[in-house]
Amino acid sequence: TVGLRSDGTVVATGRNNSGQCNVGGWTDIVAVAAGTENTFGLHDDGTVIAAGLNDDGQCNVDNWTDIVAVAAGWLQSVGLRSDSTVVAVGNNDYGQCDVSSWRNIATS
Repeated sequence: TVGLRSDGTVVATGRNNSGQCNVGGWTDIVAVAAGTENTFGLHDDGTVIAAGLNDDGQCNVDNWTDIVAVAAGWLQSVGLRSDSTVVAVGNNDYGQCDVSSWRNIATS
């Protein structure tokens, strides 16, 4: 379970076998997403931070920029950019990260 405080810090509780609850030092977060063994925080500058299992590269979000929304799957992560395009990392065995042609994706 992950919570976002009004001051931009994050709290987490529950099973922490992959370090997914190691969010105590996160600051300037405006949104969070939690997967099975991952936690993602969206910074107010559009970058993303991750904690947890990274066996399939699902936490490789260091180069993401201009992100306005983030989602966590089981073995993949998805980010929506401000230009309405999508980025995804992680396991792609069934094409679940094949989002390169996605355009005009809305946040609501």
